[in-house]
Amino acid sequence: MKHLLLVFVMITASVITCAAQTVTRIEAQPEQLQMRAGESADLVILAFDQDGRAISTPLRISGARGALQFADGRVTALQAGDFEVFVSSVPEDGEEPITLNIPVYVAWPVITNMRIYTANVRLFEGARVVHDVVATHADGSVRPYPEIAWSSSDETIATVDAFGNVRAIGTGTVTINAMSEGVTGALTHTIMASPVRSLVMTMGQEQIRTGDVQGFVAIARDESGAIVENAPISWSYVYQPDDSIVAPSGPAQMLDGRMVADVPGVYTAIASTGGASAEFSFRVMPRNAVRKLEVVGQGTEDRIFTTDFWIWQGVDGRDYAMTGSKFGDGVSMVWDVTDPGNIFKTDSVFVDARTTNDIKVSPDGRYGAVSREGASNRRNGVVILDLADPGHPVVASTFEGNGVTGGVHNMFATDDYLFALAGGDKYVIIDVRDIYRPEFVSEYNHPNSRVHDIWVHDGLVYSAEWETGVVVVDVGNGKYGGSIENPAFVTSFPLTTGSTHAVFPYYQESTGRFLLIAGDERVQRQGLAWEGTGSDHRQQFDPVTGKGGYPRATSGYIQIVDFTDPMNPEQLARYEVSEYGTHNIWVEDDVLYQAYYEGGVRMVDISGDLMGNLYTQGREIAVFKAHDPIGYIPNSPGAWSVMPWKGNVFFSDINSGMWAVKVQPAGRPIS
Repeated sequence: MKHLLLVFVMITASVITCAAQTVTRIEAQPEQLQMRAGESADLVILAFDQDGRAISTPLRISGARGALQFADGRVTALQAGDFEVFVSSVPEDGEEPITLNIPVYVAWPVITNMRIYTANVRLFEGARVVHDVVATHADGSVRPYPEIAWSSSDETIATVDAFGNVRAIGTGTVTINAMSEGVTGALTHTIMASPVRSLVMTMGQEQIRTGDVQGFVAIARDESGAIVENAPISWSYVYQPDDSIVAPSGPAQMLDGRMVADVPGVYTAIASTGGASAEFSFRVMPRNAVRKLEVVGQGTEDRIFTTDFWIWQGVDGRDYAMTGSKFGDGVSMVWDVTDPGNIFKTDSVFVDARTTNDIKVSPDGRYGAVSREGASNRRNGVVILDLADPGHPVVASTFEGNGVTGGVHNMFATDDYLFALAGGDKYVIIDVRDIYRPEFVSEYNHPNSRVHDIWVHDGLVYSAEWETGVVVVDVGNGKYGGSIENPAFVTSFPLTTGSTHAVFPYYQESTGRFLLIAGDERVQRQGLAWEGTGSDHRQQFDPVTGKGGYPRATSGYIQIVDFTDPMNPEQLARYEVSEYGTHNIWVEDDVLYQAYYEGGVRMVDISGDLMGNLYTQGREIAVFKAHDPIGYIPNSPGAWSVMPWKGNVFFSDINSGMWAVKVQPAGRPIS
């Protein structure tokens, strides 16, 4: 009996490609899976025709990204929970798809080790110190959010609450225990009377703006005036609103002496330890970052689903842009954007593809590259364009080898090399010094990881690799032993959500930090109160069936990481907008430019030190949503990519082509 083996590779939707046949029933063997995280199991999908015969036919398969993974013919569970694998036939026009939901129940492995840890402080009588615990399984993996039972060996010396907060109320030796699933971790303290007699706070400013980070230092001294090292400091604050509006429940955040306020008012920061406390009051003013935004021009496109774009200065001195398409039968549009108020099309480029997802142009404007997915001969790869006549590109060559035949979703172009993703599994480095004879140079494939986007900066490749997070590879930086011919792994850094989709490296001059701006992509809102309108958001409205024409529903956010020391990255802040999800990113002059899908294009002030959620701090400068009544899906914003260029902000919109907007100089505050 013929059958189709499930190919489930941590992507939202995948298609098993072979000749289409009519499907009347889909079955799974087994009908459901029960497993523990880290375990693997076989899953076979059977498609049947109207005569009950098993057939080989295209099937769409999707599931919970980051929760399940396919490798070597087996489904591997990555995290605990109840999930579903969704299988659908690929129907002809007007037909309803045949679907099957396969339940997958995943439990965690048993905990085998518990370790308690605290900050590097001394626990004195009268002080409180937070204790945390790391619970691990036999394979060394960490259990997230274990259920912990805390206890103290002597509550006359120290008590511990349900959250690991230990308060010393006497002197002597005491052991703090943490137990989960019958496994116990222990940490012993010898508690002394507090030598602290005074506490002084320094470094505060008396007036700041919302979003500005205050960094306090608390100095503890003993009776003789000597500094007490490693004194346990507890931080808190008090808030007074500056008007009659009732304050929000969380007007500010404080962590280890760093504090950021989301709303205006008067705040008092408080530092305390056994035997002493100190305060510092300051006023927080509105940030007033909002600026007016003017629509400059539009390159209208309502016939296809517009994807990525790139702007460059042509060798003739004029400015051009190229936009790709999804389900557009391989067309890419070329635009003259020299006058952003008069954007006009100069040409179209056609390649053998269903989707041209990504467009890149070399910094010197010598060549362009179009990524291909869904080629008729299944040999995708990249098409390299000669831009000697930038308004009318011509195909110079096609590169189809070394794994890129499986589809190229994203790329990065330097003057001499093109970095191309190969089937989402690795990236291939291509020598394009002779664009008519591109040559394979090398490749990098991070183990057990899926790559979605890359950015090359100073000889380092920063790749966004879903639940792996950000992976850094040396391709010529020189500090880590890598070269363009022999890429060398530097480090990797997992991020909070496990949906790392895009990354942008940025040196912040105001602080001297090197930042990584990393964005999620979740084209779904599963589990949220408003989950959206389903999977038809890519289809135009069909007046005959009444289907299609829905705006997409996304989630996810931006995470900002201090990567100054690549071996010790620190997550600083985030930009999270309720009910919208981020897509592509650009950063320039301390402004974060965001293509936020149905949330429009958004500009955010990221100057200075960063902490908390920038969205709630008044750091947004401007937002524009492209409501176009004649769009591919009318009046449905869908910002895909954004790029500042010569004083204007250009962005591509899924449903309406390409736009140019301009942020006006700061003037009277806008409410």
